[in-house]
Amino acid sequence: MNVPGPANDEFRKFAQTCDAIKATRSKLEKIKILSEYLASLTDDKDLKIAVTFLSGRVFPPGEIEQEANVGYSTLWNVIADITNSKDVEISAYYRKHGDLGSALEDVIAEKISSSNGGTKQLVHTLFQKTLTLSEVYGHFFQLSKSVGVHSQERKQQMLRGLFSNISLPAEAKYIVKILTNEMRIGLVEGLLEEAIAKAFSKTIADIRMANLIEASPGLVAIQARHGKLHEAKLAPLRPTNFMLADTGDTAELLFEKFKSVPMYSEYKYDGIRSQLHKRDGAVKLFSRNLADVTRFFPELEAGAKKIEADDLIFDGEIIAYSDGKPLSFQLLQRRLRKIIHSDQDAPIKYMIFDLLYFKGDSLLQEPFRKRVELVRSLRLPSDIMGFSEQRLVSSPKEISEMFVESKTLGYEGLVVKDLSSPYTPGRRGGNWVKLKKELDTLDVVVVAAEYGHGKRVGVISDYTFAVKEGQDLKIVGKAYSGLTDAEISDMTEIMKNTTIQDQGYRRTVKPEVVLEVAFDAIQKSDRHDSGFALRFPRIKRIRYDKSIGEIDDMEKVKKIYEAQKVKI
Repeated sequence: MNVPGPANDEFRKFAQTCDAIKATRSKLEKIKILSEYLASLTDDKDLKIAVTFLSGRVFPPGEIEQEANVGYSTLWNVIADITNSKDVEISAYYRKHGDLGSALEDVIAEKISSSNGGTKQLVHTLFQKTLTLSEVYGHFFQLSKSVGVHSQERKQQMLRGLFSNISLPAEAKYIVKILTNEMRIGLVEGLLEEAIAKAFSKTIADIRMANLIEASPGLVAIQARHGKLHEAKLAPLRPTNFMLADTGDTAELLFEKFKSVPMYSEYKYDGIRSQLHKRDGAVKLFSRNLADVTRFFPELEAGAKKIEADDLIFDGEIIAYSDGKPLSFQLLQRRLRKIIHSDQDAPIKYMIFDLLYFKGDSLLQEPFRKRVELVRSLRLPSDIMGFSEQRLVSSPKEISEMFVESKTLGYEGLVVKDLSSPYTPGRRGGNWVKLKKELDTLDVVVVAAEYGHGKRVGVISDYTFAVKEGQDLKIVGKAYSGLTDAEISDMTEIMKNTTIQDQGYRRTVKPEVVLEVAFDAIQKSDRHDSGFALRFPRIKRIRYDKSIGEIDDMEKVKKIYEAQKVKI
């Protein structure tokens, strides 16, 4: 007798497909497994949900105003509750895998195998019904709607209800992986695009072009199924991928990347890269990760509505700005955590540097010079909006002089752009090149370390570090980038051998290892006992040649902070 397998819209089928993809190293096999699964999803809604989840997102870009916002602590508490587990049990599995979803799968599997006919039960009964893709997505949508007072308690209750309906431990794993953006099944975006192309007999070039423009692989999959990839286009109120800049270490090296002169050089602002969309009086703001951030900047939304022109998409930067001067990025970050705004909020300005869409026409293929001329012909009725500082440069000397000018004014550096370049969404290349030098370096000592995630499962790769203040050590930051795999392997052994207190995924260590750390700025912070934090720290080298007595002190930290043009 043949037992029918799970229906293709069931979430366990999705989980089983993900496991099968993760289990093979063959790219062709991954594409085959996924393409067959996608082709089996007969409902467009299910196809869009599955592809969105597989792309590492909870919701399609631009379609939901607020993300699910479920933190590790919330999930940890729910896992402990539904499995009747202690923190030490969950920590052991977390250290093994480096992600909470896989830890939950193992905890559930262990509880089931040790139940011995029901003598050991989970706190909440699992496996009560069969979940579908739509039902999981619906739960995620309800999580996104839970905001305000007691929202975390409500989220925990909703999650307990969701987990109570799983039919396989793997389902619980992927629910957590999706919510925490930790899919990591060996499915990069390129393979997902190839699977969509194979599933619906389309060329990979057409799939990739559509996805670059629409930035929604779920939508592209539906268009591919119905032979409508030609309908993929830029549209206001729906985000597109941002064009990215390459990096030049010096003005001379940057200049060499361009084939013709002059070029446009503009200030690089220290803010939130954002697309501003307007259509039929409605305004939307999308951040670089394509999240809708409109609600955090109501004054910018109101100002944009006053623009006489409609049906447009700007590319620009939201910065904290007052009295003709930039303010700290930290003040701007606080805006992203507030729903209710007050007069105490940091004032902002939107610096426009490109125009992607205007009055029904995409401008992506137009040269940058024409896009600049058109955008600067527009009248901006609000002082909350302005044009970025852009000028023509023809030599490394002019680039260097403008770079110094930008830094003196409190900005980050420069971006130099080819006048003839089209706007290429999602791509980094030689048409835009940024010049941005690190502020300084500090010699610090490692005082704590954590296990890594993804490819760094099982190794200790995140290092909390401190400087000295008299006889004490004061923490000023944490870094996880800059070391080679071999250096991380060596550091793992050192951290284990110098552990003072093992807290599971984190351990306090004897302060012996000195690092040279580069950073972009120093900001005041109540997160560390020093009262300061390094911004964008990265490890330049391990200083085996230095002892703890040779590390920098709080006096240097304070001097660098005070010398900054913008105090953060």
